[in-house]
Amino acid sequence: MSGTSTSAGKRVGIVGASGYTGTELLRLLAAHPDLDLVVATGDSKAGTRVADLYPSLAAAYPDLVYTAFDAVELDGLDLVFVALPHGISQTVIPEFRGRVGHIVDLGSDFRLHDPSLYPTWYGNEHPHPDLLGEFVYGLPELFRDQIVGAELIAATGCNAATAVFALTPLVDAGIVHPDGLVVDLITGVSGAGRPPKETTTFCTVDENATAYGLLTHRHTPEIEQAITERTGADVSVLFTPHLVPMNRGILATCYGQPTGGATTQEAIDVLRDFYADSPMMVVGEASPQTKATTGANTVHLTARVDPRTGLVMAIAALDNLMKGASGMAIQNANLALGLEETSGLPIVGVYP
Repeated sequence: MSGTSTSAGKRVGIVGASGYTGTELLRLLAAHPDLDLVVATGDSKAGTRVADLYPSLAAAYPDLVYTAFDAVELDGLDLVFVALPHGISQTVIPEFRGRVGHIVDLGSDFRLHDPSLYPTWYGNEHPHPDLLGEFVYGLPELFRDQIVGAELIAATGCNAATAVFALTPLVDAGIVHPDGLVVDLITGVSGAGRPPKETTTFCTVDENATAYGLLTHRHTPEIEQAITERTGADVSVLFTPHLVPMNRGILATCYGQPTGGATTQEAIDVLRDFYADSPMMVVGEASPQTKATTGANTVHLTARVDPRTGLVMAIAALDNLMKGASGMAIQNANLALGLEETSGLPIVGVYP
């Protein structure tokens, strides 16, 4: 048994705890006042001590060992986080759905509501299209009411979340046209996951910046879906991510055509008003920095209206492993379980 809890909090498990998002979940759960870790699976590292793979977790989990996935081990848990690579959640979740109280999937397997989009953007048919309509899209600042008490939650992708946070308020307020939106985004290497890849080796990434997923990145329909569902507008987005040599962090610079004569201050005020009830959103005039969000479950935002080119620009920064993944998953779990939304989530970044 991989459990470490002796308190009376909500009993939770992590399926896929040995990757970067699973590791970040372990870090956050160690300090969460209401969630108690019971199971941490990691098939590729089964039998390995967590402290041996990640010494940073040794103080919190000196004896915790990764176990192989077994749905029986999850029986009766209040909530299970699924932190698996794309394509695996959709085969695993049906095995224990109904045997646990709630599921928060950090992967992309259940984010899109329309099953016809999966062959186009992911290359194959979805094996459980009937489940897509049962998952709530886990972006609390936009869909909080739907997440409260939800059984099945598909947490937002890190790239998609950053773009959606920046653009949704402006589309919702009618400041920018919903079609022809442009998102240029830079992201750190941890977004590609822990397993080594040719594109993420040190010699490839160091002193290098490259655009990828040109015109075909799978987060594109997710961005369009989220903004459309929140605003009711028919949204189209050109999304281009860029890999840069930093461990973690995302910065999205987004552009739209204005609908009228809004000023920079009005655009910033729109962001501030939209997120007035969201304590983890930091809106101001300063240009957002990825470093300011490191280790925190916050998003930093600003906006500009350029009278010379006539374009509206919105910028958002977040930590891809926190607000872009594991921190957001905890936030979703808090809402699903009826806990304080911000419980166990740091809002102060690590600096320098």
